[in-house]
Amino acid sequence: MLIPELDKTGEDFEKGRIFLPQLILTAGAAQACFEVIKQTLLQSGESGVSKGEIVLCTVKGDIHDIGKNIVKVLLENYGYTVIDLGKDVDPMRVVEAAKEHNVKLVGLSALMTTTLKGMEETIKLLREHHECKIMVGGAVLTPEYAEMIGADFYAKDAKQSCDIAKIVFGQ
Repeated sequence: MLIPELDKTGEDFEKGRIFLPQLILTAGAAQACFEVIKQTLLQSGESGVSKGEIVLCTVKGDIHDIGKNIVKVLLENYGYTVIDLGKDVDPMRVVEAAKEHNVKLVGLSALMTTTLKGMEETIKLLREHHECKIMVGGAVLTPEYAEMIGADFYAKDAKQSCDIAKIVFGQ
């Protein structure tokens, strides 16, 4: 029942019926619920099933990660395993993590215009070294710029990141 409610919350956010503070509260409540479920499964000896692994980070030079952190919480609440590389991440570290975990999806975040070159460089290196889909997001990005730098998807908000993951992983 939790996932349909998260979907409804996402719809309400997209339609302007709720706002970012309510979205964050909902994500936090869902995360607490999932943590209880995870602990119960661990104690019973069962393990949860991940819908897929996603590498997520804020690109080199950018130390702002609140958006990435919101995306992480929502993706985890939807059942994805997030490999969070943190903020100010070197492009080759992203490539190494993507290859190491053989992920199908990498999410890159940037808040500052000065770090968009780092995002472009990361995408270029991923294209050269690992076959995966790439979603990008951040306050300074537009769908047109995301396409120009070679991203597969532009996520205007955290909810859309979850929708993209569903597309990539076929759920």
